Amino acid sequence: MTKYIFVTGGVLSSVGKGITTASIGLLLKSRGYSVTAIKIDPYLNVDAGTMNPYMHGEVFVTEDGGETDLDLGHYERFLDINLSKRNNITAGQVYLEVIQRERRGDYLGQTVQVIPHITDEIKSRIREVAKGSGTDIVLVEIGGTVGDIEGLPFLEAIRQMRLEEGYENTMFIHVALAPVLSTTGEQKTKPVQHSVQELRRIGIQPDAIIARSPRPLEDEPRRKIALYANLPPEAVFSNPDVEVIYEVPLVLEKQGLGSYIAKRLRLEDKEPDLSAWIDFIERVKRADKKVRIGMVGKYTKLKDSYISIIEAVRHAAAALRVKPILNWYEATQIEQGKLNPIKPVEENDAVIVLPGFGRRGAEGKIEVIKNVIEYKKPFLGICFGMQLAVVTIARHLAGMESANSTEIDPNTPYPVIDLLEDQRFVDRLGGTMRLGAAPIMLISNTLVHKVYNGAEIIYERHRHRYEVNPKYLDKLVASGMVVSGYSLDRGLVEFIELRDHPFFVGSQPHPEFHSRPMKPAPLFKALLRAAQGIPPAE
Repeated sequence: MTKYIFVTGGVLSSVGKGITTASIGLLLKSRGYSVTAIKIDPYLNVDAGTMNPYMHGEVFVTEDGGETDLDLGHYERFLDINLSKRNNITAGQVYLEVIQRERRGDYLGQTVQVIPHITDEIKSRIREVAKGSGTDIVLVEIGGTVGDIEGLPFLEAIRQMRLEEGYENTMFIHVALAPVLSTTGEQKTKPVQHSVQELRRIGIQPDAIIARSPRPLEDEPRRKIALYANLPPEAVFSNPDVEVIYEVPLVLEKQGLGSYIAKRLRLEDKEPDLSAWIDFIERVKRADKKVRIGMVGKYTKLKDSYISIIEAVRHAAAALRVKPILNWYEATQIEQGKLNPIKPVEENDAVIVLPGFGRRGAEGKIEVIKNVIEYKKPFLGICFGMQLAVVTIARHLAGMESANSTEIDPNTPYPVIDLLEDQRFVDRLGGTMRLGAAPIMLISNTLVHKVYNGAEIIYERHRHRYEVNPKYLDKLVASGMVVSGYSLDRGLVEFIELRDHPFFVGSQPHPEFHSRPMKPAPLFKALLRAAQGIPPAE
């Protein structure tokens, strides 16, 4: 039977449940078991697509076009698998489905309630993922914090699953904060105790505790947590702060978490093979040659807004045995004249202009790109960054001084970036962009074609409403722009380059979503090579 591991969090949000869940998955996969992971988000949004990154971090896009929580990115990177939109379950999805059924008359005669109708829908969605994946083990991370009112139906649902699936097929792991007081240096366990008490009040007795703390859990705090959680000390694990997030699985494995889970779920405790993972971490930590990357965006106050790009840079750096130094520049400050647009170019070996829709900060990004062109600095523009690169080329190389995207200026005389044709009559913002993986035809002998090792067709994930306007392609190409990739099905411009520039690439898709620790995304690896003065294509 399928085994289910439910991961809950206590004390505060962002305690590290996503990395912990991904790490548990890796430990089980390294033992030869097939694993999938689900993120449950108790918010009422149907998906993350309409949420500001400052509210929730990056919107991670799945292969099938789901706009999901960023934790799915952690799952994909740690487990080296592609997940589906079904792997992100939200309260909005659950309540919407139940209400639609009620309106159709599916519950005719019944009073529709949280229990059993909402909880049954939650359990059904979890089991659908289990059945569809066919995996041995399903990890289910419950977002938010134990005690949040919106999370109660989900906790009730997993409590019921323990009864329905059986003790040997279900496991509850609770992740909670054990802070260290700055004044005394003392490690405190009371927050964990209260968190476990709240979980038990709901009807869930955790099978293991993972304590998050700035430093490893000491013996006395471990004993206290075990006592108050009604667990043996060997069921309490420590997850201290680490230099590299990819160390977390090794830290947990060293304490015996993988073996403990196998024993608890009555699985054979096979010898884990983590050799490739260990080699990757060693390459990350031993790298001493620094490569400086200027990160230009509009959500730089919250780095999680770009977490997949950050990790893609790290993966590429590990492959090249270099240490990436990420320097951040807020595009809005450049636009307002508070920051010189030459700084990101002068202070770094390469520049990435980051995604981010809307007018704010756009002119600041354009100013940076103009300097990138002038100073021939290696450059990668992603999604909106690619579109603004086209605007910059139009203005400063093609003689179209007022060129713009109609997203920014609907009345521009040169709409070099315009709304996708099928977006013109869209009346809802949620889930209506061009989303997910699509085939891209690369043009022979272009830089991007070489970077992708001469592949004719590649697949990358998308999230956009606007495209390069084909009406202006001739003018843009005549000014030095090269189109290096078109969508196979629709002929949309996917990649652009600049002639007579060492490395200038705009990517309409998001290559960062396919990057893995041992399989870095080709464009990021090429950018870091160019940043060192090495030919970007091997």
